[in-house]
Amino acid sequence: MSGVAVHRAVCVDVGSTYTKACLVDLDGGALICGTQTPTTASSDVLTGLDAAVSALGDTAAGAAGWYVCSSAGGGLRLAVVGYEALVTAEAAHRAGLSAGARVVHVAAGPLDAAGLDGLRAARPDVILLAGGTDGGDGSVLLHNARRLAAARLRVPVVVAGNAEARPDAARALAERRVPVTVTGNVLPRIGVFDAGPARAAVRAVFLEHVIGGKRLSRGRRFASLVRCATPDAVLAGVEVLADMTGAGVLVIDVGGATTDVYSALVPDAERDTGPRRDVAGTAWRSRTVEGDLGVAAGAPGAVAAARAENLPVPDLPVPDLPGARRHSGVTDRELAAVAAVVASRRHARGHRSGPGLPRTGGRDLRDVRLVVGSGGVLRHGGGPAVLAAVLGDTGGGWVPPQAARRVVDADYVLAAAGLLAADHPRAAAGLLTRLTE
Repeated sequence: MSGVAVHRAVCVDVGSTYTKACLVDLDGGALICGTQTPTTASSDVLTGLDAAVSALGDTAAGAAGWYVCSSAGGGLRLAVVGYEALVTAEAAHRAGLSAGARVVHVAAGPLDAAGLDGLRAARPDVILLAGGTDGGDGSVLLHNARRLAAARLRVPVVVAGNAEARPDAARALAERRVPVTVTGNVLPRIGVFDAGPARAAVRAVFLEHVIGGKRLSRGRRFASLVRCATPDAVLAGVEVLADMTGAGVLVIDVGGATTDVYSALVPDAERDTGPRRDVAGTAWRSRTVEGDLGVAAGAPGAVAAARAENLPVPDLPVPDLPGARRHSGVTDRELAAVAAVVASRRHARGHRSGPGLPRTGGRDLRDVRLVVGSGGVLRHGGGPAVLAAVLGDTGGGWVPPQAARRVVDADYVLAAAGLLAADHPRAAAGLLTRLTE
């Protein structure tokens, strides 16, 4: 109604390539308008962020608040250090992914010189230190905390292991002036996975140490605006979508460098349609990130992975990308399709924590009822072909969703809904109705 102020919020995703902004009516969750501008990470990301918000027009003036997530500068690089590869290290790995991190290194057991060298080479922004169930053995957690304290890595550490050993582990790190955060155990008991406390702690460390530490912007304003890493916001949006529909949801986000897959499954007491159960616990809502699959920087990896999976792939001179791609007749849609199929296979099959170890973290996606495609290629017309390739995949050791509706997040509302979910749950749900209609 004219003359009546609308309760609005600005939601912004500062991506590695583009900064996407939208204006949301908080009373009903309607998307008022949206825009995107190039991310200005090479100078100051605030320049691109302010340009994107300005492009929303005068209607953005007086918004109730700005809700910002970021994956600029490579996002959040996380290293995981646990006790056993199949138990606490695996649980910490899953918790890190749920916090929006790209897990760049996983170590299990007592750290030695070679283990510390591996950590250094991975260049993590944050280390998630786990180990030992509550009431179990805390010696490895304490040993690893002392090794990290003496290593002078200058990387913040989140301690999320054995409750009895946590205080001594934190003290060892703090005495060497290592920034340390203590939180709940990711695996308090065998088979019980609790990602929530670690997810919140990693998010807080990301905001305090990583956003400012990457020098993406001068001053403190950008750091004060960012609320979480972009994949963290998207997973929160996926969780809202799953709660709304009461059905399994699969989201495939194909980017230039990476392909992320998110799934939220419904527990079924009659039939195990969820993750394959293992000692690291059950994660009904999960994310995997494939750092070698994409349509630009990740194109060589996508082609190589597709060939390894015996998928038909374009005749692409891999070492010469991206220039060769532009002159070879290979389309972004072809690359997006193979990246999406390989990433979905990996998400469903789970992964091996080390040579000779069994796969863990697998997902049974047969009963998923909604498949959502995201990423620039899908939003600009490639969605139907890419999602058809995923749902029509008959190989690779998995069974795709059998009766799923498919939709493309053309307006990029998943991240915005995730940003709004905590403060404005009704608006977040309203924003996502466009994916369910």
